[in-house]
Amino acid sequence: MWLSRLPSAGRKEMRNRVSMIRTASRLAVAAAALLGAYVLAIRPWHLRWGATDKDVRRPMPGDDLVPHPFLDATRALTIRARPEEVWPWLVQMGYRRAGFYSYDFIDNARIPSADRIIPKLQHLEVGDILPTGPRDGFTVAALEPNRSLLLLIDEDRAQISFSTVLDEIDELHTRLIMRARARFKVGLLPGLYYLLFEPGDFVMMRKMMLGIKQRAEALAEQRGEQPRTGTAAGPLF
Repeated sequence: MWLSRLPSAGRKEMRNRVSMIRTASRLAVAAAALLGAYVLAIRPWHLRWGATDKDVRRPMPGDDLVPHPFLDATRALTIRARPEEVWPWLVQMGYRRAGFYSYDFIDNARIPSADRIIPKLQHLEVGDILPTGPRDGFTVAALEPNRSLLLLIDEDRAQISFSTVLDEIDELHTRLIMRARARFKVGLLPGLYYLLFEPGDFVMMRKMMLGIKQRAEALAEQRGEQPRTGTAAGPLF
């Protein structure tokens, strides 16, 4: 073979190159398989986690504020509490406020999210800023107490709407529906978006929704407005 006619050092270098090419090829195939699995299976699941077809199709406040979004996700769960027992947890959200009931080491400077209603944080009006970090935050674009809250970021680099609706099912149950729509104007490659922002948004939102559910159900139970035998099941993962 031609390889055997090369000097010993040359043969070694050539084998190393061939090995590197084979390794790179295997990694490329694995990456393509993972991307395919994400696009075909994981992404459709997490974009509508817990949501019914009705939840996904329904209009939500702010749908018209982010045209042609990269991200359009509707997620939902049922809470064993009344809307007025869920609403206070939404109003007091925010960085270095009550937190986001999610992974605090990521979005609240390692400060544990509140597990109680904080009276001084219960006053929220249109135009207020709900901080997401030391310098950034959502603007309160619209709200209807005990019913809906619309948060908006509209900057040169991004447009993001975050809409929450509380639907009363009966006197003990509320449907929590959240919709996130995001469009990045500059500075973000599609590949980076898919790899970082979109999956990260799901992980944080899911944890937040479960955190709100847990807190609202505990508050309702403490007030003696429902049986103490358990809570309604919501999506777990």
